[in-house]
This record gives sequence, structure tokens and C-alpha cells, in this order.
Amino acid sequence: MSSKKKVLVVGASGLVGSAMVNHLRTAGCETVAVSRRAPEDTDGVQFVSADLFDDDGCTQLFGQMTDVTHLVYAALYERPTLVSGWSDDDQIRINERMFRNVLDPLISASGALRHVTLLQGTKAYGVHVRPIPVPAREDRDELRSQPNFYWKQEDHLRDRGADGTWSWTILRPTLIVGSGVGGAMNLLPPIGVFAALLKDRGLPLAFPGGGPKIGCAVDVDLLARAIDWAGVAETARNRTFNVTNGDVYVWENLWPAIADAFGMETGNPEPRSFEAYCLKRSADWDRIRKKHDLLAPGLEAFVGPSLQYCDFSMRYGQTEPGPPSVVSTIKLQTAGFHEVMDTEEMFRKWIRHLQDKRVLPHALA
Repeated sequence: MSSKKKVLVVGASGLVGSAMVNHLRTAGCETVAVSRRAPEDTDGVQFVSADLFDDDGCTQLFGQMTDVTHLVYAALYERPTLVSGWSDDDQIRINERMFRNVLDPLISASGALRHVTLLQGTKAYGVHVRPIPVPAREDRDELRSQPNFYWKQEDHLRDRGADGTWSWTILRPTLIVGSGVGGAMNLLPPIGVFAALLKDRGLPLAFPGGGPKIGCAVDVDLLARAIDWAGVAETARNRTFNVTNGDVYVWENLWPAIADAFGMETGNPEPRSFEAYCLKRSADWDRIRKKHDLLAPGLEAFVGPSLQYCDFSMRYGQTEPGPPSVVSTIKLQTAGFHEVMDTEEMFRKWIRHLQDKRVLPHALA
């Protein structure tokens, strides 16, 4: 996006939102970052703290944003019981309400609005409740019969954009990997804590998951560039796209590279629940933080509900091979976005990043 655009990023402190803010800052775009808590780095952007549950407050706040040209909606409400909450009526209702609280007053206020980007994911294909078609394709394999806040938000987006004064794009990333802290679905903090706890005891980083499953992932920086592209590309107008790195992975095959990034051996696989193993060792994590002079917060603030997400993603407790979770990106590539990344290198990249920021111990520490 060029510097002539004014981009509103909602959910700016989250995994995707913070990556988008960083990308826009680098690109020189005028940016308004909105979230409850400030993103890690607000230099060069306007930060506004907002509660998206507050109907009147949102009407006042977004109703004053008369010159926003692009909205990137990356906010998300998750239940504390993460996986079971994905089909919860309250989770669906609250996420719909949050989206309306942003979009409706912004449409009323900003005659400059040209594009809205909305994030979904593979739950659109029912990955959390069934084996999905391989590869899952947009506009063909959706599971609309499964309750999901995606459909409430999407229907409202389509309805409000029907007059054609602005366009929209829906992006469906797969497993997102980046450097966010405390999020509901960010794997690296819990993997990093798990590795540090084992290394501190002189143990190998044995693979803790269950039976193998083929999946896709996406680097959060690549996703930010896809969001940027979608905001200006004519071929992205009013369309839905899957977004991945372009390859596939199996956790067991990635695990040696992850262990190497932490300076550890893998040993033999040893099924362990991330949630059960890590949560009772918060005092050990505090001691490790002090020992290595880390800037990471305490355990629960650092990992959030992502321990549950690790167990779900790595299929802890399931011994049989799982159905593949693979989506097609042909539609995205045909429309003009061609970036790819090696998933193994993506994990190495973000582990190094967190080590360099003194959030996780270095491999040689």
C-alpha cells in the first residue's frame, strides 16, 4: 500500500495485527493501530486503545475516522477453553458484534473507505470437526452448516459492501507462525518454554505429539504482504483466498530443525501435553528467565491459551495418523500473489528472532 493510503488495523497487538503494523510502518503508510493493549512497537503509527465490546464507545471512536481508506480487521475473541469454544454460541455472537462495532460506524464516517480485509482460516472448511477435502478450495468446500463466527462476519461484510462503493477481500491463512506473545494461537512461546524447561533439566527435546498429520503453515510476515497486496489488487476485489507458505509439513519431520534451533537433540518421541507439563512449572520458568536475563513475562502472560493450541495442533493423545489439512492456493497465485517460504526455515527464523530479542534462551546458552 502506498503512503497515500490511511490504514486502520484492528487487533493491532495480536499476531497478525502486529505484523501488519510493522509492515505498514516499513512501507511508509499512515497507520492507525487499534487494540486493547498497545502493540510492542508503536513508533511511526497512531495507537488508539479500544474495547470492541463497547458498542457506544466504538460508535464514537470509529465514527470520527473520516479519512480511513483501508480497514484490516484482525481482532479475535477466543473462549478460555480454546478448542471447545470454537463452536460456542457466545464466541460466535461476540465476534460478530465486535466486527459490526468497527465496520458499521466506519462506513458511516469515512467516505474515503476503499477496501476491507477480513481474516478467516481453515475452520471455514471444518478442520476442527471433520476431515476436510484435499486440497480444500475456496467457494466450493466451505462447511457453512457448522456454526462459525466467520459466516456471521462474512455475511455482514457482503451485505454492507453490496453497493460497490468499497471492495473487500477475505483471506484464509493456515497455521500462522510469528513472534507474538500471549496470544491464543501462537505456537512459538509455548514451544520455546517447553524446550527451555527440558533443556534446563538436561533432557532432549523429544517430540511430544501424537500420530502424524500433513498440514500447511504461513509465515506472518508473508501473510502481512498478502494483506497489503489484497488492499490494492483489482484481482483481489470481493474474493476469498487461502494463504500458505506454499509447501506442507508434518510435525515430526520439522522437529529436528526446531530442536537444533534451541541447541538440543530430539531423542525418542515422548508424548506429553504442553498444557499439563508447562503450567505446573511456572516457578521453573521464572528461574530460567532470571538465569538467562530474559525479557519474557511470566508463564501465563507469555503463552496465553496457546498451550492448548499446541496440544491440538500436534495431536497429543491421538496415536493414529490424522486426515491431511491441506488447502489449495491456486486461486491466490492465479490472482497475482506468488510469494512462498520454506516452512522449516520459517520456524528457524522466528526462533532466532525471539532469541535475539532475549525472549527465549539462545541455542548455545
